[in-house]
Amino acid sequence: RAGADKTSINSSALANPELIRQGAEKFGSQCIVVSIDAKRVAPDKWEVFSHGGRKSTGLDAVEWAKRAVSLGAGEIVLNSIDADGTKAGFDLVITRRISESVGVPVVASGGAGSLEHMAEVLLAGKADAVLAASIFHFGTYTVSDVKQFLAKQSIPVRL
Repeated sequence: RAGADKTSINSSALANPELIRQGAEKFGSQCIVVSIDAKRVAPDKWEVFSHGGRKSTGLDAVEWAKRAVSLGAGEIVLNSIDADGTKAGFDLVITRRISESVGVPVVASGGAGSLEHMAEVLLAGKADAVLAASIFHFGTYTVSDVKQFLAKQSIPVRL
């Protein structure tokens, strides 16, 4: 009623997973976004961290994403702790694994440094959307630059 379209929860959902179900029941799944901070802890294993990526939870990232969706999350924002701030590209492997494991949109976060990185995570990483910060904050690209580039790659965007 205050104008919010979606609510993103991370550490609070980890501390109280029922919060996801309660929010979905009250406002609808489309309003509940679970944000996951994932870090590679072994060659083929990503773990969920809380408190801004500072606290290990011991939870497998793919399993937590599936559980969050089963509780009512209507969207996942996946932040790769390893790639975040590097501008070296998104973690395509964990993004693709989570995207293929859940039936809700996955927003990729962490690693955007070029227009190609954004197309790559949408195509090879199978993300439904992409989040970027540094490239916009520092004026490397504009939102319009990104949209025009993605459209040229035949990726649907609103121009």
